[in-house]
Amino acid sequence: MFNNLSKIMFLGMLVSGTLITISANSWLGAWMGLEINLLSFIPLMSDNKLMSTEASLKYFLTQAMASAVLLFALTSMYMSFMNNSFFFLKTIIFFSLLMKSGSAPFHFWYPVVMEGLSWMNALILMTWQKIAPLMLISYITLKPLMIMTIVLSSMIGALGGLNQTSLRKLMAYSSINHLGWMLIAIYSSNLLWMNYFLFYCFLCFTLVLMFNEFKISHVNQLFNSFFDSKIMKFIVFLNLLSLGGLPPFLGFFPKWMVIQSLSANLQLSLLTFMVMMTLITLYFYLRLCYSAFMLNYSETNWLSSSFFFNSHMILFMTCSFVSVFGLFFASSLCFIY
Repeated sequence: MFNNLSKIMFLGMLVSGTLITISANSWLGAWMGLEINLLSFIPLMSDNKLMSTEASLKYFLTQAMASAVLLFALTSMYMSFMNNSFFFLKTIIFFSLLMKSGSAPFHFWYPVVMEGLSWMNALILMTWQKIAPLMLISYITLKPLMIMTIVLSSMIGALGGLNQTSLRKLMAYSSINHLGWMLIAIYSSNLLWMNYFLFYCFLCFTLVLMFNEFKISHVNQLFNSFFDSKIMKFIVFLNLLSLGGLPPFLGFFPKWMVIQSLSANLQLSLLTFMVMMTLITLYFYLRLCYSAFMLNYSETNWLSSSFFFNSHMILFMTCSFVSVFGLFFASSLCFIY
């Protein structure tokens, strides 16, 4: 009872810290919201397990270093009267926010921390914890640095996931790749970024809900344990392809909007590079499911009805239906309006 009450309290502080940051009128107010957000997430991460304690310590050290650098740059900016140092201080602020969000080239902590978290905490780290840093990055538009970060994030996110057997690390590198697309969306318009982020959160929630329900952590568990049914294998397969952004599924819709924006701005070389990196992420999603389909263990072609009438499974099936067929509804709405 007390444990649940404390979790609710810290979740409330987590949400309020982010809201303080995105509604702040000054950089110091935004920094204060980031600190509240950090200090409320640390107790949620630590659930008396060795891996989670280690992950929370690494997260705290990295975020504290980024906060210290951010505060140093902000105080220097307020105290500085020389215009020639303003660009340098903006660069430092930009880099510290990249470290907070886990973007490349400051992504070193992100897969390691993800590996030690529970699935629900990993979902918070992949989604909610990105809102405040990305919102602050949208206030600073440094074109050459932004392009460099976009290229590095998409490349590292694609190549880093190739040799992973841990699903948490694989989702972490996938998140870094999606960060590249979010930064492109920020570079184009804030509305485009918000739309992309909402779709990304929904797709992550769908997969994490299933991974958490069946306590799956590694690739070999995808074709062992409960995955003795072709139905479940096929549903997870389609959800992974949707997260990768394959055209018939909902995950392609936010990428479609970004592709249209880049085409309109004639940034074709960057667009080609991003699409190529996305194809690599699709490759390792396909490789995940290839093993599940090709390595036939004892399989059943049916599941009992009680399996599907579980409340979590009903939610997962509903989200999966939207993830697989949502592009048809979303695109039809676009044509109507």
